[in-house]
Amino acid sequence: MALINDHYLKLKAGYLFPEIGRRVNKFCEENPDAAVIKLGIGDVTEPLPAAIREAMHKAVDEMGDPTTFHGYGPEQGYGFLREAIAKNDFHSRGIDVAADEIFVSDGSKCDTGNILDIFGADNKVAVTDPVYPVYVDTNVMTGRTGAADESGRYAGLTYLPVTAENDFVAELPASPVDLIYLCYPNNPTGTVATRETLKKWVDYAKENGSIILFDAAYEAFITDPEIPHSIYEIEGARDVAIEFRSFSKNAGFTGTRCAFTVVPKSLKGKTSTGETADIHPLWNRRHCTKFNGVSYIIQRGAEAAYSDAGKEQIQGLISFYLENARLLREGLEAVGISVYGGVNAPYVWLKTPGDSTSWDFFDELLQKAHLVGTPGSGFGASGEGYFRLSAFNSRDNINEAVTRFQKVVS
Repeated sequence: MALINDHYLKLKAGYLFPEIGRRVNKFCEENPDAAVIKLGIGDVTEPLPAAIREAMHKAVDEMGDPTTFHGYGPEQGYGFLREAIAKNDFHSRGIDVAADEIFVSDGSKCDTGNILDIFGADNKVAVTDPVYPVYVDTNVMTGRTGAADESGRYAGLTYLPVTAENDFVAELPASPVDLIYLCYPNNPTGTVATRETLKKWVDYAKENGSIILFDAAYEAFITDPEIPHSIYEIEGARDVAIEFRSFSKNAGFTGTRCAFTVVPKSLKGKTSTGETADIHPLWNRRHCTKFNGVSYIIQRGAEAAYSDAGKEQIQGLISFYLENARLLREGLEAVGISVYGGVNAPYVWLKTPGDSTSWDFFDELLQKAHLVGTPGSGFGASGEGYFRLSAFNSRDNINEAVTRFQKVVS
């Protein structure tokens, strides 16, 4: 009989979002007339910008002409998109990232999990807590952890608490670690990292031979000019960091799938025998072996995100969602709720009222207000007593959600 990967059996009973879906589906079946508003998962609601749609339509027409048809493309991404990314996302900010250091993919979620393929199982891993669950679960799947304790923390991982008590700024690990996950603007807390904070991490990584896995999927929502958009804005970061980015939340690609990962050629690791090895060719080999590339049609749409019209339309989307976040944040503060985030990020992180646990508050909101959010404890032990709301929704739903929320907690 075939043997399974036993590490999967260490995973908690259900991934956070499927568990939310199960509870919501059960409630809707029992209450078919309830008008449920979902502010849980970070899925966009507004249509793809016109410039992107037009580029995709044109690409579809090209696929119908034998002289412009495209079959397999380069696994790393077409040159036209990689060059547009390098120019607009990095060179425009004075950041040294070459087009051939950019790998186009179908999602940052995939890349943050797949990147573990090129790193040894003995690496010590640090995550902030609360944390995007994919970082933890993929390390469990690959055998880098022991079992979880009652709070959900896995043996073998280094957890770095980020709460209101430390202003959501993690302390450096007490013991050296090899891989460090950082996400800014942060999911789930909606908080950001200052230049000083990122420099602290880059310096730590250089001193300890660590590699930072930097998830910048929400960088487009940064409005504060003092907050870095990329870890590569920090001197020396090219030697210690891999950066993940996505078109999902800024350009509305959650349903069409396009993202990219930057692996600098100067980034190095160690072999089991202590020799130095370049990371870039390892990721290139993994990418080419296990991935056939994002479709030509989608990549042409992503390229259009950098056109003048695309930039303007995307900025309109970002402003729309940030206004939703402001309405949520101020509406909750008006009834005495402690709120964090929602300024440079599309997520609002709130302290649950009274002594409510995260899941108790989830059930109360669902039952009494027909609202769905995300329990903070689903993101880690330090998320207990917190709750996440997503600003990705229509304006009418946001306004109605605020009204309902205020009635429950007032």
